[in-house]
Amino acid sequence: MKKAFLLVCFFCIITPVISQKKVKSPEPFGPLPTQKQIDWQEMEFYAFVHFSLNTFTNKEWGYGDESPELFNPTNLDVRQWARVVKEAGMKGIILVAKHHDGFCLWPSAYTERSVKNSLWKNGKGDLVKELAAACKGYGLKLGLYLSPWDRNRADYGKPEYVTYFRNQLKELLTNYGDVFEMWFDGANGGDGYYGGANETRKINTLEYYNWDETYKLIYKIAPKTLVWGVGPSEARWIGNEEGRAGKTNWSLLRQKDELAGKVHYTEFMSGHEDGEKWVPGEADVSIRPGWFYHAVEDDKVRPLDEMVDIYYESIGRNATLLLNLPVDKRGLVHENDQTRLKELVNTIKSDFKTDLISGSKITADNIRGNNNEFAAKNTADGNKNTYWATDDAVKSASIVFEFNKPTPINRILLQEYIQLGQRVKAFTVEAKVDGKWKTVANETTIGYKRILRIDRVMASALKINITDSKASIVISNIQAYNAPTFVRMPEIQRDKNGNVTMKSEEGNPVYYTVDGSNPTQKSNLYKGEFQYNKAVEIKAVAINGAENISSAIKTAKYGASKENWKIVTATSGDLSLANRIIDGNPNTDWSFGSDSNKLPQEITIDMGSIVSINGFTYVPQQVGNNLNLISNYEFYTSEDNVKWTLQSEGEFSNIKNNPIEQIKTFKKAQARYIRFVARSVVGKGSTVSIAEINVIETL
Repeated sequence: MKKAFLLVCFFCIITPVISQKKVKSPEPFGPLPTQKQIDWQEMEFYAFVHFSLNTFTNKEWGYGDESPELFNPTNLDVRQWARVVKEAGMKGIILVAKHHDGFCLWPSAYTERSVKNSLWKNGKGDLVKELAAACKGYGLKLGLYLSPWDRNRADYGKPEYVTYFRNQLKELLTNYGDVFEMWFDGANGGDGYYGGANETRKINTLEYYNWDETYKLIYKIAPKTLVWGVGPSEARWIGNEEGRAGKTNWSLLRQKDELAGKVHYTEFMSGHEDGEKWVPGEADVSIRPGWFYHAVEDDKVRPLDEMVDIYYESIGRNATLLLNLPVDKRGLVHENDQTRLKELVNTIKSDFKTDLISGSKITADNIRGNNNEFAAKNTADGNKNTYWATDDAVKSASIVFEFNKPTPINRILLQEYIQLGQRVKAFTVEAKVDGKWKTVANETTIGYKRILRIDRVMASALKINITDSKASIVISNIQAYNAPTFVRMPEIQRDKNGNVTMKSEEGNPVYYTVDGSNPTQKSNLYKGEFQYNKAVEIKAVAINGAENISSAIKTAKYGASKENWKIVTATSGDLSLANRIIDGNPNTDWSFGSDSNKLPQEITIDMGSIVSINGFTYVPQQVGNNLNLISNYEFYTSEDNVKWTLQSEGEFSNIKNNPIEQIKTFKKAQARYIRFVARSVVGKGSTVSIAEINVIETL
């Protein structure tokens, strides 16, 4: 009897051991990331810094003829940059070491166009060196941007320039320590100074620089550096300068087709499911409309609502986020930019304060080999190197998290174990509400990280259904949160007649002021359209009454209304529709110029009375696939429609990739009439479009 008892005990002991016999890990599938790319993706959030001659000339793109002596910051403090970046939770800084105008922020041995001929530190400074030291001091990684295009160099477009370009690469990659990312801009070739030639030079971007050899050079002297941008890069542009990735976003790219010119940049938002190379997306965006600092944009820092959306639609969509901080003329990150950045960080920290998955009961309908090494609980163990995996033949499966009590949820975070490839093609999320399963999300890719914002539900359980996968499922992390209610700012619009309308989501009441003060619930309650013809700064907030939560403050500045504005003449186009450019609505537009009416083309506007102005703005067409963007312009003023004065001329730099309102300032002038001349268009053709023309009135 005793022997029988011992035998039973023996089998009870060895049975679990047998069930936990070694099970083979999933095989890698498809293109895979290198360790360098994994380390880069895990950085998630890092800063871009645009600071150069353009900061002092008030340009986005310098022409190449600006004097280096103009570079003279009054209070440059790169440690302030690093502190701001570190406090925001960013992991690094990419500095624009040389932009298209050719001015270098380090004393390059290969050109006189650098800080060594500036007034800053009497020509003895090295900004790249200072920033490298600051990054090291704050535990940040350093990245560098070197523009392939150089509008200053006389030899641009010739083989000699490529040698010059590579020599500067060597300087940057050997003199300043490790560089985590080398950034090559896609803007290449166009008009420029070119040593005094003042001409347009076009090059084949994919062939001129011989990128294969350039990349070999980089990897030989800096193997730890990830290369972004043009050529056979290790990371890709996300296809816009708005910081937004596609809801479907593969880290794969048909790079052979791209290098053959067969891939349109709009495809970068989503990548390619059938891509042959791992080339993850980087979403770049500036915290202001422009990339370089312009004082006129001090009150145009992106609103908190937009910044939060950018975070969720970049990092939350399998991309990294490269956020630009345009350092001002002092050499500091501006206070307004710091304030917005702090607001963003506080919001994101609040959204992800407490993981609700921890402590839940976790089960899955398939576990690879029924082995604990691949158990469902691995998705909540906080270890990025463990994962839930299914059997090889199982490409759809569900994982369930059961809570002790109904739990409010409105954020869900998922991560694949990308070391084995990106696999998930489609998934849904269900919440168990009042005993019934309710679908709350129906999505496609996951990748390194996917974050969903859903309407808040009281769930007793949460179910993630992987409905389609390229291979067996490999999920490393799943989290759920109940983020605080986020109240969006109200919208404010004013038409040409001065009629003001406001709108908020879900009918939240709106309170506003017209005297520049911050609104509260004691301010004016918006009850409907009202008229305000004078120059005004309107501030408004929306209030969630149920939870007594306020939105951020929405600010809208307007000059005197355009009710007395009239179109006088236009050299082409349908004059009966030209009022669209002065109707106060940026979603309407008007076109002029054609194959039979070649550029330049002009339009003249009567403002109805003499006003004092010191600038104008051009709002490009906002709706459509072909925006007919104006690249070069002239702007004139007149008091009598007879004698005209040229107030501003030049280019709308980078408008192709960033078609936002273009702001140009000039010395104060008295004017009743204004004339806008479109001199050239982005791309081919002679048709250009305008959504709105405004003037900047002096107070």
